[in-house]
Amino acid sequence: MSSPTPDNYAVIGNPVAHSKSPDIHALFAGQTQQNMQYRRLLAPLDGFKAAARQFAAEGGKGLNVTVPFKQDAYAFATVLTPRAQVAGAVNTLKFGDGMVLGDNTDGKGLMVDILDNARRSIAGARVLLLGAGGAARGVIQPLLDEQPARLVIANRSIHRAKELASLFSANIPIDVSSFSALKESFDIVINATSAGLSGEMPPVPGEVFGPGSLALDMVYGNEMTPFMRFAAGYGASVRDGFGMLVEQAAESFFVWRGVHPDTGPVFSALRPPS
Repeated sequence: MSSPTPDNYAVIGNPVAHSKSPDIHALFAGQTQQNMQYRRLLAPLDGFKAAARQFAAEGGKGLNVTVPFKQDAYAFATVLTPRAQVAGAVNTLKFGDGMVLGDNTDGKGLMVDILDNARRSIAGARVLLLGAGGAARGVIQPLLDEQPARLVIANRSIHRAKELASLFSANIPIDVSSFSALKESFDIVINATSAGLSGEMPPVPGEVFGPGSLALDMVYGNEMTPFMRFAAGYGASVRDGFGMLVEQAAESFFVWRGVHPDTGPVFSALRPPS
């Protein structure tokens, strides 16, 4: 008897050839014995809706959404989870039951990576978030939920930082700053800017880092980003965005399949200890 046709999933973006998501989800599927296949889907910059609609029409079950389409996916979804609504962006689409479910697993992925993988507590910590774009917005509420002692959003344009901070109401006030006005050290510094993609870094002073600081860049690659090298020079413990990528993928997998994979074997297979 022939095996049933596997369910189809993909990561959609532009560019998307560099994405490690197919490797990650293939390992998840094997580990959990899920009959599925996962590929990369390159969409034209102005063609997200058409590409997503065609993928669903051909029987696709779900999409991961990467740059620059997370706001397009937010508009495309017919039902949004609470965390997607708060984030204002969607990185996970699930097709079925006559609807398109939009979710955002980025914040959850970052929290798991910091709390479980890096083994750092956010509760009571002084946290600096660099950037005021979509990547930053997607992680603010999850950060606030962990009850840091202080959260500062810094951006080249302080006006944009103020606009972003105003979207979130919490018992913990959010402070804002320009990059150049930062004069204190933080326990956790998260780079949510895209500077690392172009080999650059946000112009922050070295005093934001200390010997006990965790400096995490959401960008990932085979080598340390400029932000990571700079932070390490001031004694910080550095981490890139690969852990966040794997953990948000595991959460997406759970949204689609109803089972949460173990991320440990994926780290071992795709980024073994040096």
